[in-house]
Amino acid sequence: MRNIRENIWLFLKGVAMGSADVVPGVSGGTIAFITGIYAELLRSIKAVDARAVQLLFQWRWPTLWRKVNGSFLVVLIAGIVTAVASLARLVLYLLTHHPILLWSFFFGLILASSWVVGKRINRWNYLTVLMGLLGVGIAYFVTIATPAATPNALWFIFLSGALAICAMILPGISGSFILVLLSKYEYILQAVKSFRIEVVFTFIVGCLVGIIAFSRVLSYLLQHYFNLTIALLAGFMLGSLNKVYPWKRVLEVDKKGKPLFTENVLPQTYTASTGEEAYVVWAILLAILGFVIVYVMERASQQPSKKETV
Repeated sequence: MRNIRENIWLFLKGVAMGSADVVPGVSGGTIAFITGIYAELLRSIKAVDARAVQLLFQWRWPTLWRKVNGSFLVVLIAGIVTAVASLARLVLYLLTHHPILLWSFFFGLILASSWVVGKRINRWNYLTVLMGLLGVGIAYFVTIATPAATPNALWFIFLSGALAICAMILPGISGSFILVLLSKYEYILQAVKSFRIEVVFTFIVGCLVGIIAFSRVLSYLLQHYFNLTIALLAGFMLGSLNKVYPWKRVLEVDKKGKPLFTENVLPQTYTASTGEEAYVVWAILLAILGFVIVYVMERASQQPSKKETV
């Protein structure tokens, strides 16, 4: 049972997770991992099983609450929701008006996160190196993949929800970016806006099924293949740096004028091609700030043993 101070700290971790999830390309799972609550989060999600459903319909709520670690989930989710509700507009504003500075900050965050996660590996060999490189390759491919034309059938909405929520709890991969790749990000937002209940409900069910099933897979991997799994996750983070690189040149826009395809360029090339200031010094300082924040968060968190129990 956590005391008031510990619950406040947990709430702030939820705020940090929600803040990360607002930005495409940044994962709340990364924040959960570096702040030491990732294993508990997976255990709590994994506790939602057939027995939990039985307890729910038997009205045995106190037992259900203890089984699913309800206090932990409520405080953490409250922090996430608070962050999304309060920071979404600010982050969207910064993405529109100061993208270089914001992406530089997140570049530092993710770079530090990959280092923090990589430190958890307690035995390096050729397999861990190979898995790390595989993670880099997969994440890099995801960041450069072309958004696909996909069906709007309910079965695909269900699948999109399951895939997006799985990505959201993986450090280094953004669930919202997966929806972009599946061409369902705007579609889901429009469904919410227009109260298309069947679409929203199907998407939520997909998310629930995906996170409950995938949490078990991920827990199994961390229990039996800890070093390989951590190396893969650290590789995901390094590979995702391509997505948050600050200086990009737009190659193609969609019908609404939003960037569809971009390429990374040097700061001087960015200035020459766009006529906009590259803010190199400020970008470097903000990247360093992001790195330092993750380092401080990792040091301030109560760290479990190198091999977390999930």
